[in-house]
Amino acid sequence: MNTAKLQISKLLFTSSDTLQRFKQLIKAKDAELQQQFDPQKSVSHLIKAKSDFIDLILTCCWQHFLSEHANRLSLLAVGGYGRRELFPYSDIDILVLLQPEDIDHHSALANFFTFLWDIGLKPGQSVRTIEQCVEAAKADQTIMTSLMENRLITGNSALHEFLLEQITPDKIWPSSEFFAAKMEEQRLRYAKFHDTAYNLEPNIKEGPGGLRDRQVISWVFKRHYNASSIRELTHYGFLPESEYLELVAALEVLWRIRYALHLLTHRAEDRLIFDYQRDLAQQFGFSTDDQQRNEDVERFMQFYFRTVQGLERLNEMLLQLFNERFVCGDNSITSAVNDHFVAINGYLEVIDETVFERNPLALLEIFLILEQNSSLKGVRATTIRLIRKSLHLIDDAFRQNKAANRLFIEAFRQPRGITDQLRRMNRYGVLAAYIPCFRNIVARMQYDLFHIYTVDEHTLFVIRNLRHFAMDKHSDVLPFCNTIFLQISKPELLYLAGLFHDIAKGRKGDHSTLGEELARAFCIQHELSPHDTNIVAWLVRNHLIMSMTAQRKDISDPEVIHQFAQLVGSIEYLNYLYLLTVADIRATNPELWNAWKDALLKELYSATHNALRRGLQTPINLSDRVLENKNEAELELIKLGLSEANIASAWQHVSEDYFLRYSADEIAWHTIAIASSSESDLPLVLLRPQTQRGSAEVFIYAQNEDAIFSLSTATLDQLGLTILDARIMTTLDNYVLNSFLVLEQSGAAINELFREIHICTALRNNLLQHQVKEQRNIHRQSRQALHFPIPTSVEFFTDPVNGQSIIELVTTDHAGLLSKVGRVFVKLGINLYSAKISTIGSRAEDMFYITDSLLQPIIDPTRQQQIREELLKALSPKKSQKPISRN
Repeated sequence: MNTAKLQISKLLFTSSDTLQRFKQLIKAKDAELQQQFDPQKSVSHLIKAKSDFIDLILTCCWQHFLSEHANRLSLLAVGGYGRRELFPYSDIDILVLLQPEDIDHHSALANFFTFLWDIGLKPGQSVRTIEQCVEAAKADQTIMTSLMENRLITGNSALHEFLLEQITPDKIWPSSEFFAAKMEEQRLRYAKFHDTAYNLEPNIKEGPGGLRDRQVISWVFKRHYNASSIRELTHYGFLPESEYLELVAALEVLWRIRYALHLLTHRAEDRLIFDYQRDLAQQFGFSTDDQQRNEDVERFMQFYFRTVQGLERLNEMLLQLFNERFVCGDNSITSAVNDHFVAINGYLEVIDETVFERNPLALLEIFLILEQNSSLKGVRATTIRLIRKSLHLIDDAFRQNKAANRLFIEAFRQPRGITDQLRRMNRYGVLAAYIPCFRNIVARMQYDLFHIYTVDEHTLFVIRNLRHFAMDKHSDVLPFCNTIFLQISKPELLYLAGLFHDIAKGRKGDHSTLGEELARAFCIQHELSPHDTNIVAWLVRNHLIMSMTAQRKDISDPEVIHQFAQLVGSIEYLNYLYLLTVADIRATNPELWNAWKDALLKELYSATHNALRRGLQTPINLSDRVLENKNEAELELIKLGLSEANIASAWQHVSEDYFLRYSADEIAWHTIAIASSSESDLPLVLLRPQTQRGSAEVFIYAQNEDAIFSLSTATLDQLGLTILDARIMTTLDNYVLNSFLVLEQSGAAINELFREIHICTALRNNLLQHQVKEQRNIHRQSRQALHFPIPTSVEFFTDPVNGQSIIELVTTDHAGLLSKVGRVFVKLGINLYSAKISTIGSRAEDMFYITDSLLQPIIDPTRQQQIREELLKALSPKKSQKPISRN
C-alpha cells in the first residue's frame, strides 16, 4: 500500500499532466478489475479491491491538498463505501469530520473536492462537525444509518473515535427505536414495489428481497450488538451455520448480477430491466445455443427470483427474531393454542420439534390457525425452519389424505387471511409441495409485455383481488364487483379457480385446457360436488373468454351476446366468470385496467345477464332492438326540443344497422349535431369527453371520401391518443358517420377543455386539407416493446349473420398502424364497417369488419391472400414515412 501511495504522490508533485495521469490510473484499475470479473465466481474480492484502490487515491489527494492540516481533520468513508462494497459505478460517499475551529480549512477542502470531481470520481460529500453529525442523526435515521457504517480512511483518528462514542445506542437511537424506524422504512420501500419482489423488471437493490433487505438485517444487528459482520449472526444464535451459508450464497448471486449490470450499462444501474436480461442470461450461462430464445431469459430470471425468495424467507425470520430479542426482551408472552402450537409474542411456535413428524397434517393446520386468529402475527422463526425441514412429509400419501384435503379446502372458506396465508405457504414451499403442479409456476417469468409479475405472484394477486371484492373497506374501488360478489354462494370456488387459472403456464399446449384437467382432478380428490367441480374446471378453461369477447367482438350485436350467453349458460356461471375476469386483468398489470375495460365488461355482463334472464330460447329480435333504440333516442330528442320533422330529416338516409350499433344516448348526440349543422360546417368534428363506456368519443360527420379513416386515425395517433373502438357508417346519400372511442395514451380520460378543442381542430383541419403533415408524433412506444417483436399475422373469418368478412390482425403496435391499414383498404377497394382495437402492452390485436366494393364478404382465397400481402407489406418497418394524403 505504501509503495502505491508513494507512486501516486509522485505523480501529484512531479507530473505536468496530473489530471490526465490520475484519470489513466483510475481507468487502468477499472479495466483490471473488469478483466478479473467472472459471472460464475464470487465478486467479493473485486468490490473490496475497488474500495481499497479508492482509499489510496483519496489518501494521497488528502495529504496533498490538506498538507500540514491533514491530520487535524478526519476523512471517513460512509455507506456502501464504508462497508468496503464498491461496485464498478457505485457512489463514493465520504464525510469530512472537523472541529469548529477548523473552519479556515474550507478553501483547501474545496480544492480537494474539485480535484476529485475533475479526475472523475464524483463523490457524494459532506463536511460536518461532530455536533452537527449527532444533531443530523437524531433528526434522521437514514443519516444515523450512514454514520454507523463510517470507516476512517485517513486523518485524525482521535476525532473519529470521539464521533463513534457520540453515536452509540445509549446516547442516540436505542436499538429498539432504530429497529422500529427501519421496519417502517422497509414497509414504505416495499409499498413502492407493490409489496412484491416478483416484478419482471425488479430492482435488485431496493426491491423486496434485494440487497437492501440484507443491509437492513446488518444495520439492525450491528446497532444492537455492535457487530463487525453478519458472520456473528451464528455466534448470537440467530442463524445456524447452514442458513448463514445460504444467506451468503444468495448475497453472492445478487452481487454478481449487480456487478455485471454495472459493467453492461456503464453506470450505477440496479434495475434488472428487459434491455439487459438477455445479455445477462448469456453471461450467467443460461443460453443453450446461439439462438437467443426467450426461454433462456426465463430460466435466468427464475434463478434470480428463487434466490430472492430464499432471501425473503431469511429476512422474515431474522427480523422476527430481532423484534423478539430487541423489543420484547425478557417480557415474552406465551399462550397455548392447541395440542401442537403455542403463541409466543403473537407468533406461532410448535410445542416441540417432533410435532410435524408425529402429525404431518399440522403443516397445513398452522395456516388455518393463522386465518382463524387475527391476534396472531405470523410464524416463529424456529418453526419456519422446521416447516422447511419437514416438507418431505408432504408426499403422495399426504396429498391423498382426506383429512389433509379437508384442511386445505377449509383454508379457502375462511372470512379473512386467505391471501396472506397463501403467500406464506408459497414462501415456505408448502403450496408447491401440496400441489406439485404449482411448483412449475413458482418464480416463472412470463416473457411478454402485459404480465409484469411471475406466474405464481400473478396468481396470488388474482386471489387478493377476488378477496377485495368481499371486503367493505375496498367497496369504493369497484363497487359493481362487490355487489356481484354478494350473489356468489361459494367464494371458495372462485378462489380455487384463481389458484388454477394459470397453473399450466410453461407447459406445452393450451394452458387453459391443461389447467382445466388439473383443476378437475384436484376438485375430485378434494371431494367437491360434481356441480362445484364443474364450476371450477369451467372457469379455468374459459377464464379468458369474457375479456376476449368484450375487447374483440361487437357486443352491441345481439347475436354476439346470444352466442356468449349460450357459452356461459347461467347467471351463476356469469357471476363467477365476471369477477375472475376483472381480478385477472387487474393482477396482470395495473396499467392495463382503465375505465374503458371496466365499462366494456360491465356492458357485456349486463347484456348477457338480460339474455340469460330472458331465456336462451327467446333471443332478442334485431328489429325489436332497432325499434327500441329508435324510440328511446326519439323521446330524448323531443325532450331536448328537437321536432319530429327535424329528427326524421336527420334519420332519413340512415340504415337500420346504425340504430343497432349505437346506443340511444349516442344516437341522440349525433342527431342534434347533424340537425344543427349546414353543409358549410362539414366536416363536422365533435368530442364528448365521457361516454357510457368510460372513454371519450370523437364523432365525424362529413361527405364520404376514401381516405377519411386513414386520415382520422393518423391524426388521432399523432395527437398521442389510443383508439379503442372505431365504428364506420355510410348513409344512403354518401355521408359518413364515423366515431372513435379514445383515451390518452396513459389510459387517462380527456378532461381538459383546451385538449378537446385542440383534438377537434387538428382533426378537422387535416380532413379539410386531405393530409396529415409530418411532424413529431407524441405516440410513444415503450422501451420494453423493443424487446418483444410480435410477428404480424393476418387471418380471415366470415360473419354470416351480418354478411361481412372479419380480418384479425396481430402485430406490434406502433405509430400510424391504423392509418396504414386504412390506406390498404382504400387501395384495394375494401369497405370498412367497424374496427375493434385491442392493444395489450405493445401487442395489437385488431379486428376489422369488411366487405368488397359490392358489399359482399371476401371469401375468395386468392383475394384474401392479396389483402394479406398488402397488409404485411404496409406494416413492415420502413426507414421513413411520407405525409399521409388523399392521393
